[in-house]
Amino acid sequence: MNTRKEQSARSETVDLSKIEKILEKYKNARGAVIPILQMVQAEYGYLPEPIVDLIAERLHISTHEIVGVATFYAQFHLKPRGQHIIKMCCGTACHVKGAKKVLEKLSQTLEVSTGMTTKDNVFTLEEVACLGACSLAPVMMVDEDIHGKLAPDTVATVIKEIKESGFPK
Repeated sequence: MNTRKEQSARSETVDLSKIEKILEKYKNARGAVIPILQMVQAEYGYLPEPIVDLIAERLHISTHEIVGVATFYAQFHLKPRGQHIIKMCCGTACHVKGAKKVLEKLSQTLEVSTGMTTKDNVFTLEEVACLGACSLAPVMMVDEDIHGKLAPDTVATVIKEIKESGFPK
């Protein structure tokens, strides 16, 4: 079995042996970029640069084309994400009930900007258009758990409770 490892310019070391099976499965398949990226992301949690380079090489397409696909679809991520994903709803009902202020407080509490991951890689903070829980506005989802009727002054408590619970993923 190939235990090839590669290090990118960003000093990111990635075990490429896992990708070999995925690439072999789609060896001669045209239009396989999306399923390959989906499988890689399921394996690694994101699309590491060395793997994007390897996929481009094997599929005989440019890295830019793969990055173009990966950045077009919201499901793909080019940077590592946190162990827990916080999605703050900023849809109409949540917006009217103060979602932006809650999001600002989340950002301050976690010391991270929207779209970024905390330094300890525990949380990634995202802003979404709607979570479909308008009656609980403003609402956020942490992984699969909904937290509703939020206020800026309750955010720190919610985050503290999540951290203290160990909140397994």
